[in-house]
Amino acid sequence: MFELLTEKFGRVFKELKGRGRLSEKDIQEALRNVRLALLEADVNYRVVKNLLEEIRGRALGQEVMESITPGQQVIKVVHEELTKLMGEGVRDLNLNDDKPIILMLVGLQGSGKTTTAGKLAIFLRKKGLRPYLVPLDVRRPAAIEQLTRLAEEIDIPVHPTDRNDRAEDICVKALGAASEIGSDVVILDTAGRLHIDEGLMDELVRIKKTLHPVETLLVADSMTGQDAVNLTSTFNDHIDLTGVILTKMEGDARGGAALSIMSVTGKPIKFVGIGERLDALEPFYPERMSSRILGMGDILTLIDKAQAEFDQEEALRLASKIKKAEFDLEDFKTQLRYIRKMGSFEEILGMIPGLGRMMKRGRVNADEGELVKVEAIINSMTAEERRDCKIINGSRRRRIARGSGTKVEDVNRLLKNFAQTKTMLKKFGRGSAPGLSSLAGFGLDASARE
Repeated sequence: MFELLTEKFGRVFKELKGRGRLSEKDIQEALRNVRLALLEADVNYRVVKNLLEEIRGRALGQEVMESITPGQQVIKVVHEELTKLMGEGVRDLNLNDDKPIILMLVGLQGSGKTTTAGKLAIFLRKKGLRPYLVPLDVRRPAAIEQLTRLAEEIDIPVHPTDRNDRAEDICVKALGAASEIGSDVVILDTAGRLHIDEGLMDELVRIKKTLHPVETLLVADSMTGQDAVNLTSTFNDHIDLTGVILTKMEGDARGGAALSIMSVTGKPIKFVGIGERLDALEPFYPERMSSRILGMGDILTLIDKAQAEFDQEEALRLASKIKKAEFDLEDFKTQLRYIRKMGSFEEILGMIPGLGRMMKRGRVNADEGELVKVEAIINSMTAEERRDCKIINGSRRRRIARGSGTKVEDVNRLLKNFAQTKTMLKKFGRGSAPGLSSLAGFGLDASARE
């Protein structure tokens, strides 16, 4: 996410950090490089101009010039201004309306609207709500079938849309059906087009007048940069959006859409899609996103992910075993599974301050396959061997390697790393973050552990 922008910002601020004193020329040069980085990231030029004026005013003031650590103060100013640019504070969905609550998703074909409808349904179900999916695209071949199959996969009820009905008639029937089965949130997956046309907008206007949704959310492809901003403006002019969901953020090397939408259109980004997995949808936190852009990591989102995936009772049990130095390979395998449910290894490490930058420099090799290999090796052990790995002698190691399709060297490395991890956890003795401790020494190359 924002890889190129983060890399360029990193180079700019690295030069400032080491200086005990900054001249006006130093700051002007840094801001020139920031401007180039933002423009290359496809940020709207007016947004860049206004942002740089705000940063320049503060950077050349007493706040920075008289600071003991001026380089750090410049970074703090940039972080705060980027956060302000993207809207400051998470914008929650309006879920306080009369039930059923109606959420309307709009957008062009190819933006990921149907998949986002499924992701949003999963997100709301985790909050204790009962979503109901409604396919409204009766023109695109297989559009109804696509959402129906997706709904079956995630076990969410879906409306049996008749493609011979008009969209607004389908909405009325769906609302009644949702009420009958006790659903409290109706998600409308409206029709899309390859481009905006009068027919599409007329249909969306009719749907809004019929159901009066509390949220009208544009689903936009973040990789289109400024086109996503222009698209938001056009849709907003016709149907008055309440927010935006940006998809494909995990592949967005530029980031212009995320940095420009709020400033240009006044419409907040409410969610970001960060992968193909159906649980890969996150609320948009401007402050956290600023931290990611500046290479500071995002430890709060990492904690949110851990809390969502880890069972509290299991976490307390593991913490107790860690304190007593009773943590074994069976426990470790359980943690590995939790971690893999949180997302890709690279994504998780990228949220830890410092590690994201180390990965870009090649000092950390976030090898997802290493975790798979480790789990295969543990699965090839007997229950007794998992409880007490000290009994694993040479012949047992050869058997485990054959059973897991790995080499004896791989088994040796796992046992050595596990012993080091146990020693480290015993030394700390807190067990404050069960699950995240499993990252130490596994799936990383030696240079990352130095």
